[in-house]
Amino acid sequence: MSVRINPSILSADSGNFQTEFESIASADLVHVDVMDNHFVPNLTFGLPVVARMQQYTPKPLDVHLMISDTDRWAIGYAEIGAYSVTFHAESTDQPVSLARRIRAAGARAGIAVKPGTAIEPYLEMLSEFDQLLVMTVEPGFGGQKLIEDTLPKVAAARRRIDSEKLAVWLQVDGGIDQSNIERVSALGADTFVAGSAVFKSPDRAAQIEALRQAAERGHSHN
Repeated sequence: MSVRINPSILSADSGNFQTEFESIASADLVHVDVMDNHFVPNLTFGLPVVARMQQYTPKPLDVHLMISDTDRWAIGYAEIGAYSVTFHAESTDQPVSLARRIRAAGARAGIAVKPGTAIEPYLEMLSEFDQLLVMTVEPGFGGQKLIEDTLPKVAAARRRIDSEKLAVWLQVDGGIDQSNIERVSALGADTFVAGSAVFKSPDRAAQIEALRQAAERGHSHN
């Protein structure tokens, strides 16, 4: 099982994206949080800015849509070349249909669940997605502490992925740092979003490597 470290640019200096992207060149993907100040109480980037980001980095973009009208906007992010487009289960009544449309537009399709959302209904349709994102904080702001009660979802998702032999990435986002990444990895997560843990470090490459090694140790316990 491969480990992926995806720094979230929510914690980056938005006035100097090119330099910020260069500082995380050893990451696997760049996690981009798109927020509309409606689905979550924060406003970040829209489609034109994400399109420009594509020009700044050779790394694939892992776009996380925290927006209300996801059925309308998700396909656009796939069409501009995002590698992965993840939408929230709570933002659509047709998650499978939307995932198929994202895939048809050329991107991997992911589905995310908030801390208070039951994961079981989405485990029944996992084969329709390329990624399942378990939010380990309430979406909206970086720098929050991981919510321990979300971790049983990670373990349940890993059991289902393995039992069905699916090639679904299991991502966690929220409060991930060196104090907990090994433990969360041992539960079965393989793709880790880290914002503050990376961008607040004076040596971001070293921090990415430290997180990667800790996650790999966690996987050795599986």
